[in-house]
Amino acid sequence: MELQQYVRVLKRGWLTLVLAVVVMVGAAAALLVLLPATYEAETRIYVSVEDAEAYDLSQRSIYSQELVRSFVELAQSSAVLGPVVEELALEDTPRELSERVSVAAQTGTVILEVTVADEDPEQAAAIASSMTAALDDVVQGLTTSTEGGGNVTLTTVEEPFAPEGPSFPQPISLLGLGLLAGLALGIVILALREVLDTRVRSEDDLGEVSDLAQLGGVPFDHQLQKGQLVVQAEVGSPLAESFSTLGTNLQFLGVGQSARSFVITSSVQGEGKSSIAVNLAISLRAAGQRVLLVDADLRRPRAAQMLGLEGAVGLTDVLRGRVELPEVIQYWGPDGLEMLPAGTVPPNPLELLGSEAMAELVAALQREYEIVIFDAPPLLPVSDARVLGALCSGLLMVVGMGKVHKPQLQKAIEAVRIVDVPLFGLVPTMLPTQDAGGYAGVMPSRVAEAKVDAR
Repeated sequence: MELQQYVRVLKRGWLTLVLAVVVMVGAAAALLVLLPATYEAETRIYVSVEDAEAYDLSQRSIYSQELVRSFVELAQSSAVLGPVVEELALEDTPRELSERVSVAAQTGTVILEVTVADEDPEQAAAIASSMTAALDDVVQGLTTSTEGGGNVTLTTVEEPFAPEGPSFPQPISLLGLGLLAGLALGIVILALREVLDTRVRSEDDLGEVSDLAQLGGVPFDHQLQKGQLVVQAEVGSPLAESFSTLGTNLQFLGVGQSARSFVITSSVQGEGKSSIAVNLAISLRAAGQRVLLVDADLRRPRAAQMLGLEGAVGLTDVLRGRVELPEVIQYWGPDGLEMLPAGTVPPNPLELLGSEAMAELVAALQREYEIVIFDAPPLLPVSDARVLGALCSGLLMVVGMGKVHKPQLQKAIEAVRIVDVPLFGLVPTMLPTQDAGGYAGVMPSRVAEAKVDAR
């Protein structure tokens, strides 16, 4: 991914990132409260050998270093720790105490470093001090009986003292670790979601699926998602302007054509195609176009209901010859938008839409109106939109951001292309307001290119 894509993922998932950090920092804070504090007392012991027979100065130094290495093991033995347990009346056994004791020799020196960990800082210092004395006793007992070994002297060069603060847990380190762990967890979650979540969420996602032109973007609006009319209620708003831009682009799509009829569809249910079709028709009529809105979704008709019109008699009744077209055309709003409801829901919608009567009706409507908008069912569940699109100028596919998945959109586009039905472009909906603003600048030249591609 490019840098902009990473930024987009972080902007989209910033709340997830924050929650991950809060959880991990909270866990670190809980550990600070629950874990017992451990204090470490340290002491340093200098080891020297005097009057060693047959040793010059350099040999004596090497001999001392070898002794120091052996004292590392000796200091953690029961011979040393046993007396310490008895002297301080500790509850630990020598073996248990050895797990809290660390002894090390500084490389190239004759200095022993003894570190004792305990929940009581005073006791940690007392154990370190007692260990020094006990180690000295054991060493003297071992070396005095050795002929020619010289005298080994243990000198404390750094006295143990009770530490003021715990060595573990350290608040700054643990909270910092929690912060880093939270950031890492959040980034992993965002990365997994980006890989596993195939929903279309942005213009970049649309570009990955298809090179079809994006004819206009409609920002997210709660009222629009509920199927309410927003174009006239919010005149001059970004939402109303998005429909005005889409309407202008539709007119460019029809340049050079005597008939302009458009099927509004989507890949799956719930992408807002009916709301787009109705509000687009209202916007076009307000701009002075003679528009007819046809509810051609004969399975789940909604357009008449959204406009508050009676939809019991309409398209299906005209196709069956029960009524004449002028008898079922209804008018809505101050501009007199003309609307043809779906009528009685038939048992065979696809057969009606593909009939000769429907072809003759579409031809008649194209002669009568400047623009005809058909609200049709989604592409993937049924074939209605493709059949109807073959009779009209072409299709416009509504793409609901966060609703449709990339494979679904790809399958829907391919289904249209297989039957050689013109697909003029995509209409992204449910866009964040800041993203939708960029669509207002869709140029007529690009729309004209879309027209050529659709043919």
